[in-house]
Amino acid sequence: MEKVALLKCTDYDVNNIEKKLREGFELLGGTSFLRTLIPENSKVLLKPNFLSIVEKGSPVITHYALFEAVVRIIKEYSNNIIFGDSPGSGDTRKAAEESGLMEVAKRYGVRFVDFNDEVHVELKNPLMYKFWNIAKEPYDADVVITLPKLKTHAMMYYTGAVKNQFGCIPGSQKAAWHTKLPDAVNFSKMLLDLNSVVKTSFAILDGIIAMEGNGPRNGTPKKMDTIIMGKCLTAVDSTAVRLIGYDDVLAIPILKAAYDTKWGTVIPEEIEILGEKIEDMKCKDFKLSRSAKVINFISPSLNNFVASLTAPNPVLIEEKCIGCKKCGEVCPEKSKVISFVKHNNKVIPKWKYSNCIRCFCCQELCPRGAIVTKNKPLSRMLGLK
Repeated sequence: MEKVALLKCTDYDVNNIEKKLREGFELLGGTSFLRTLIPENSKVLLKPNFLSIVEKGSPVITHYALFEAVVRIIKEYSNNIIFGDSPGSGDTRKAAEESGLMEVAKRYGVRFVDFNDEVHVELKNPLMYKFWNIAKEPYDADVVITLPKLKTHAMMYYTGAVKNQFGCIPGSQKAAWHTKLPDAVNFSKMLLDLNSVVKTSFAILDGIIAMEGNGPRNGTPKKMDTIIMGKCLTAVDSTAVRLIGYDDVLAIPILKAAYDTKWGTVIPEEIEILGEKIEDMKCKDFKLSRSAKVINFISPSLNNFVASLTAPNPVLIEEKCIGCKKCGEVCPEKSKVISFVKHNNKVIPKWKYSNCIRCFCCQELCPRGAIVTKNKPLSRMLGLK
């Protein structure tokens, strides 16, 4: 039985967060648990979520106060703490500075690392991929503690503890993975392999202010008052998706992949939730990015065919578009999918949906939230909305 600490934390006061995190660690086993998690003289990497360069305190990224509270606790067990990421767009150092995490790190002697240097490694017994090019710093760390935000995600429905390590793929190589793996379940298996490569040790999910709707960048802040902690990443994610309204955890691609491959614990009955009761913490009006309703046929190929017919499309809100062409830059398929046309005295994107792989990088990284997902008529007819 995997253990997950579910904590109620109503604000970003660093002292309050620290108190709650200590309560969580105590529930999981206290000092002995932490000494096992962080052996003496360990090199500890804290992996926040820097999706892009955004302002301090934004719900897009890991909050600087939660980061500081984590650092305070980890410093009692190691003096060798580093932090870093490889965001979907923009310079990592600038993202760290704008987020407020760099200032916190300097005060506590935590070293910033970018993920530019990479190593070629081999994974034994992979789910999908044996050979990897990944960032050197997370691979070399003794302990990797991931600090994701609780957010909606157009491709993966939800993003949290497992997906946060996609930032361990250096820079532009992320686009290649989207091209290679347009199917969400196979993409999820890749993410599970990636977490096996970097040996992610522990997750602290920041859901004090989560993101609903058009996530993971352009959604709406949602007060959830939640922190979720645990060694099992899939157990943390399984708990999180139940809080926001996904009662069938196997409808979430990452959790379905983990269950099918026995990578990690997913089923609620196999997870012991410590602290708050999940029924008391559920949000009844959380706006999901995508429905998790699925239609299953005996034939996997038929399932994939129906999924391709019902997957939503990226759609432009023209009045929000500033013609920056960022969507075309981040699209893994580039001009095969997105071209630009003049309309109402400005240049706007136009999609060739027959070539679109539905990775939703355009929607995810649009700086103005001008791209949303829209279900097709067949999806609405089948109730997949």
